[in-house]
Amino acid sequence: MSTELPVLTDKDFASDQEVRWCPRCGDYSILKQMQKVLPGLGIPKENFVFVSGIGCSSRFPYYMNTYGFHSIHGRAPAIATGVKLANPDLQVWVITGDGDSLSIGGNHLMHAIRRNVDLKIILFNNQIYGLTKGQYSPTSPTGSRTKSTPYGSLDTPLNPLCVAIGSEASFVARSVDVDIKHLQATLKRAAEHKGTAFVEVYQDCNVFNSGAFKYAQSKAEKADNVVVLEQGRPLIFGKNRDKGIRVTGLLTPEVVTLGDNIREDDLLFHDEKAEEPSLAFMLARMRRPEFPEPIGVFRCIDRPTYNEAVEDQVTMAVEKEGEGDIEALFRKGDTWEVQ
Repeated sequence: MSTELPVLTDKDFASDQEVRWCPRCGDYSILKQMQKVLPGLGIPKENFVFVSGIGCSSRFPYYMNTYGFHSIHGRAPAIATGVKLANPDLQVWVITGDGDSLSIGGNHLMHAIRRNVDLKIILFNNQIYGLTKGQYSPTSPTGSRTKSTPYGSLDTPLNPLCVAIGSEASFVARSVDVDIKHLQATLKRAAEHKGTAFVEVYQDCNVFNSGAFKYAQSKAEKADNVVVLEQGRPLIFGKNRDKGIRVTGLLTPEVVTLGDNIREDDLLFHDEKAEEPSLAFMLARMRRPEFPEPIGVFRCIDRPTYNEAVEDQVTMAVEKEGEGDIEALFRKGDTWEVQ
């Protein structure tokens, strides 16, 4: 006998906690879009878990009416991995920021991605440490003047998507906090992916780094500064839809204008299913002002998941060795006394 799931709405996923982000922070929109997407996934509400590290974005689990952990700085991917391995039926989301995931937790992020643990990792990128009042982060552009870099940052910034692709991510995407429809669609795609789904969201910190992504948020500017990736479609952008991306030589992109000598067929057609990650990597490296910055799904391929591999290995070991005995394990092999 099948049991029908109750019909859920976004209100079912909103907790009774007061939301304590700064007024007009981009986090509000990401929270709302997440609450709108989850009811449509057909997953029982009790099967969602949100795990975060430390930072403004990491207050997220308080505001979701689901299970959740507000955990340790940079360690959310490790804790989420444990949650998923112990409870395979749960859908586990990791909420993190650019400082939490790429500085303090860079190593944990990389290993969760390379293992392809079935996690949904959402990185709020605002290019600043907001919770601690405005220090530069691993994604702050070179030359950024902040409280900790008064003469300008000397660091080369990390590109979150390049880090993910370099770690063999099976799903990589980017969206923008105020692009509501695009963000909802991207979160839904991430939720439906089997394996680590890594999503970078351009998020405005309107207090300490306001306008960092204005070119991608403003209706007046984004048409000329953003190109939307669509599977199987040519990369076209611009207010008049008359510009495109063509590839020459060894995956070298160039901006071209559509006209008599250049047709849509001459442009790059997006293939998120390409096993070879070079195309996704090239797209991730496209930056203003030389190129429009892509948003959408860069890469979506099938790979075995770590959690399923662990489950299979445990089953095999039990069949071979029998049920384990923790006490016997402790006393197995060489032992000694310290006197």
